[in-house]
Amino acid sequence: MGRLIIVSNRVPSPRERLQPAGGLTVGLKDALRGGSSLWFGWSGNQSEFAGDPVTGMDEVDGVTYATIDLTARQHEGFYQNFSNGILWPLFHYRVGLMSYSRRDWQTYLEVNAMFARSLRALLQPDDVIWVHDYHLFPLGQALRDLGVAGRIGFFLHIPVPPWSLVRSMPGARLLLEDMQAYDLIGVQTEEDADNLNHAFRQNGLAERARAFPIGIDPHEFREQAEAGVRRDEAERLRASLRGTALILGVDRLDYSKGLPERFRGYEAFMARYPEHRGRVSFLQVAPVSRGDVEEYRQLRRQLDELTGRINGAYAEFDWTPIRYLTRPVARDILAGFYRMADVALITPLRDGMNLVAKEYVAAQDAADPGVLVLSHFAGAAPEMDEAVLVNPYDADEIADALHQALTMGLEERQRRWTRLDEDVRRTTAGCWARDFLQALDAAPPVGAPLAAAP
Repeated sequence: MGRLIIVSNRVPSPRERLQPAGGLTVGLKDALRGGSSLWFGWSGNQSEFAGDPVTGMDEVDGVTYATIDLTARQHEGFYQNFSNGILWPLFHYRVGLMSYSRRDWQTYLEVNAMFARSLRALLQPDDVIWVHDYHLFPLGQALRDLGVAGRIGFFLHIPVPPWSLVRSMPGARLLLEDMQAYDLIGVQTEEDADNLNHAFRQNGLAERARAFPIGIDPHEFREQAEAGVRRDEAERLRASLRGTALILGVDRLDYSKGLPERFRGYEAFMARYPEHRGRVSFLQVAPVSRGDVEEYRQLRRQLDELTGRINGAYAEFDWTPIRYLTRPVARDILAGFYRMADVALITPLRDGMNLVAKEYVAAQDAADPGVLVLSHFAGAAPEMDEAVLVNPYDADEIADALHQALTMGLEERQRRWTRLDEDVRRTTAGCWARDFLQALDAAPPVGAPLAAAP
């Protein structure tokens, strides 16, 4: 096997290259370790240029990072308008939030073709290419058009809705046809694989999708949690709670996370179970995501109003029922908060996987573990059936689940956590990367031998 070539919309920042902070960077850590590898993608910078951008190169711990800039027009059309304004809502079952324009579609294809040209110049004949996420659906075909014939795999980190929804996007069939260029397509769940393969069949195309659920590094995260719970920040949080139980939510500020529904569920909990008033606090950490997009500004206003309404109705002079942060909290500090939390409330309306659920389980103290309350619609839910599973659209069901979690006895908490912990340790980030790459190596090849780069 030759070099491993990772391609993603964004390449990790210089700081993340040394200290992975989550998501794809953590997931690929083991795959990038020990061999020759290259990570290619957008630098995160915008600049004006004619023709194709100059590729910047940097090497850290044996990994070469190759980055290109985008123009302001490309960033708007490819990233903001099409990737995040069309594909993100569509694949999270929010068709009504799409705002399609043919110009953005053309820019999306243009940028993928530019990615392919810039990457093609860096490739060697035996490289194995692994493309990540919805920004780059057409990249495989763009590489094939340039004569790249080696192994190319693709992994989609977000959910896949049924074809009846996907087809509402103009050009949906063209994207499916482009995806035939990949030797293997990975998705998070069996439902996602079924939906994507059904879409292929409906359009007379070969099935390419298989489920490879992503995980975390549970041993490393547990160590972070054990250290984090002794940090000053954890001590400050503990002191502020004054002996009350802690419910914790951690999400990006995004409409897919079900935050208004979650807040209403907590409000119903306060109303239905008054015995918990003054004895529990809910801390929601929701760093602002895409704050320049109107839908996200509306979401933030909605959560501000809900927080004010709940605290106005139930707060006492010495107790606040809900705390709501839109600032990011460092991963090592959050790990300590996870370990402290009596309940994790994770209720997305749709998620590819949701690694917060797995991090919460990994962070727990086996002698006195907390309880995971999880949406049925999180990608992690099929693996984590010992969580208290809820429908996030049902405020009363969330309220009942919180009461169940906070009154659950130690023996049941330990039994549930033990099963969950076994699942988290079985499906790790390292296993995910290894299993996908092994399956890619064994998949029937689409292309022919790669010629030397000009």
